[in-house]
Amino acid sequence: MNEIKIIKSPDTQRENRVPPGQRVVKGLPVLHEGPVPAFDLATWSFRLWGAVEKERRLSWAEFSGLPRVKVYADVHCVTGWSSLDHCWEGVSSAELKSLVKLRPEAKCAMVHAHTNYTVNLTLEDFFAEDVVFAFTCDEEVIPPQHGFPVRLVVPRLYLWKGAKWVTGVEFLTEERPGFWESRGYHLHGDPWKEERYRR
Repeated sequence: MNEIKIIKSPDTQRENRVPPGQRVVKGLPVLHEGPVPAFDLATWSFRLWGAVEKERRLSWAEFSGLPRVKVYADVHCVTGWSSLDHCWEGVSSAELKSLVKLRPEAKCAMVHAHTNYTVNLTLEDFFAEDVVFAFTCDEEVIPPQHGFPVRLVVPRLYLWKGAKWVTGVEFLTEERPGFWESRGYHLHGDPWKEERYRR
């Protein structure tokens, strides 16, 4: 296996690592919409489609076998808690550029997850160096309630942007709100600007 690249999220280098309106908690509280799904890795797949030259679908063996990174990052929930010093290991979002060729008109990514959950990201945010499709957290396989088998982690945005139970990415030519964004959450979600809800 190739050497794993180590990435430290820029927010962990801040003098004050807790955004406004947040309180620090230990561990990762469990919050999600709907029941926790079960997956059979023998039939699980990861789809890449939309504004790409050719759609791609990967099996669990193919996706989990891609080059990995370790990302050291804090997470900040829109409900007001922050949890510091986590290590996420998985596939960098940038690795997807080697799997599909984006069309020039691609502007955003819509991350799809189990039960039709979606979350929108600009390509700039989606391909940031510290964004990872994580299989493990703090050296342990991510448990079902936290998103097994794959959870997206977007450290510089609120945690709802880190979809659990990810099943694929659709590349869009224009921004479209995801699940929570269509219910009043901010389209971007920067915790340092308190972009919690749309005004």
